[in-house]
Amino acid sequence: MLDDASTADRIAATFVAARSHGRALEAFPGAVPPSLADAYRVQDAAIGRMTDAIAGWKVGRVLPPASERFGVDRLAGPIFARSIVHDRGEAPPSGLVYDGGFGAAEAEFVLRIGQSPAPGKKRYSLDDAAALVDRLHVGIEIASSPLPTINDLGPTVIVSDFGNNNGLVIGPEIPDWRTTDYTHWVARTFIDGVEAGRGTAAAFPDGPLGSVRFLLDLTAARGIVLAPGTWVSSGAISGVHDVRPGQLVEARFGDVAVARCRIAAAPRG
Repeated sequence: MLDDASTADRIAATFVAARSHGRALEAFPGAVPPSLADAYRVQDAAIGRMTDAIAGWKVGRVLPPASERFGVDRLAGPIFARSIVHDRGEAPPSGLVYDGGFGAAEAEFVLRIGQSPAPGKKRYSLDDAAALVDRLHVGIEIASSPLPTINDLGPTVIVSDFGNNNGLVIGPEIPDWRTTDYTHWVARTFIDGVEAGRGTAAAFPDGPLGSVRFLLDLTAARGIVLAPGTWVSSGAISGVHDVRPGQLVEARFGDVAVARCRIAAAPRG
């Protein structure tokens, strides 16, 4: 367990300052949180230091052996309003990564919460999760952190820095998603026209709705209310692909929909 609340706040302050100034970190700023509960305390402290509103949440996978150690197969981090962009089929929007830090792009399904969960409810089923979702889109998560080794250091470090998120590209809506087999569509990620990976959301435990259910349980336990209109980026389908400024990323979902973005460096302050 972290020593005290001030320790969590010092870690949070370092990450928030590095993000606001667009500069990289050489190492994790302090002792690595030993538990996910400690890591979410750091995340809460960091959220408290932000002036931008939370408009979404990323949900990422936790794979073995870490999933066995921590007892969960997912983690979450906030997505702030100013980092969400839409690909409307014109010029590709920008996805910002930290120069000298970690930067990657991930093809994902993005779901929108249509109504807030019932007050006091703590546990959710897949049907509960589906009932609260009103829209499904394709998209790209921009995974980036000032800490270049963030993914190597494990889930508690990822959670501490906003789940390693620095943005979300929302692509076209899938209007009939409840009656399609979208989890079996092959999602392919292309970087500058070269395929970097492919996969299906059916490979996730319980698919994208399982990610929504996880987030509902987690935020209820943390006392966070998901407002209508909140976006949920549900997890990398075709892999996590390193990117650098100037590259064009395309996420193609079967022959149905495409989301794109142009990678750019986060501004230095």
